[in-house]
Amino acid sequence: MRYFKQLREPCFIDGFPFPINTYMKEGYIMFHLPIGTIQTATVLRKIETGYVLQKETDEVLLHHNETDGELEVDENVEVFLYNDKNNQIVATMILPTITRDSYDWAEVVEVIPRLGAFVNIGIMKDILVSIDDLPLFEDVWPQTGDQLYVTLGLDQEERLLALPATESVFFNMREIADDELFNKEISGYVYRTSREGTAFFSEDGYRGFIHHTERDVEPRLGEFIKGRIIAVKDDGTVNVSLKPLKQDRMADDANTILTYLESHDGVIPFGNKSDPEDIRATFNMSKSAFKRALGKLLKENKIKPGDNETTLHK
Repeated sequence: MRYFKQLREPCFIDGFPFPINTYMKEGYIMFHLPIGTIQTATVLRKIETGYVLQKETDEVLLHHNETDGELEVDENVEVFLYNDKNNQIVATMILPTITRDSYDWAEVVEVIPRLGAFVNIGIMKDILVSIDDLPLFEDVWPQTGDQLYVTLGLDQEERLLALPATESVFFNMREIADDELFNKEISGYVYRTSREGTAFFSEDGYRGFIHHTERDVEPRLGEFIKGRIIAVKDDGTVNVSLKPLKQDRMADDANTILTYLESHDGVIPFGNKSDPEDIRATFNMSKSAFKRALGKLLKENKIKPGDNETTLHK
């Protein structure tokens, strides 16, 4: 490499970072076209399959089906650059809102175990969200139709990847919640999920958190959820519950117990003094919720309660 010198640190041109495998020749940058970005290029010539565009000293193909009409030689066009299925750099005049320096919501169109999820960013090629950027457990991976808030980046082979936004991105773009939102309904998309809790971003721009005790099941990444604001925090974020109000939940819990009684010959080995963990394992409710439901059924004269047994009133 007598005429070329490899850069040992990122180089920036017009604010765009180029990788460290960029080379220089006599002071000029010699680089691959920056995929994942929107660039202005010049029509160099027309060919059977489309147009050859020129950007600096590089050429790139623009297929006919990636244009919005006939183009003229020497015409300047704005295009998005990406790598096709053969990993060749191509151009499209379809300009996505998601690039290497911008974020937006993208719909999940396919999920492949042990690989990741593909999202539609608006161009003809779907982009992979790698397994490395998805939850550890596949049962909370996104499903087709879910939404992920992503930007674009490159893998080690310089292929485009969709990268989910970090916590700091959501925190910095959040709207500040007002105390008047307390007990109001809220809905949005999950952007982080764990056994401890779920973080989501609402349709109105609020950042919300759901503690694991305020959900019956762990929502999956990208899922659209609806809940109720149970606290407005000093930093303008909100705590949310996916569970109904106690009076609404009590009716559901009572029906659960009643159905269980009917399917077990009208007798269950649970009562006011039963172990809380046994109750939760059987009915998926706390002992206090269980006792409230029993009280409702007793008031309706549907059961005969006991310390360690409950029977159906006949």
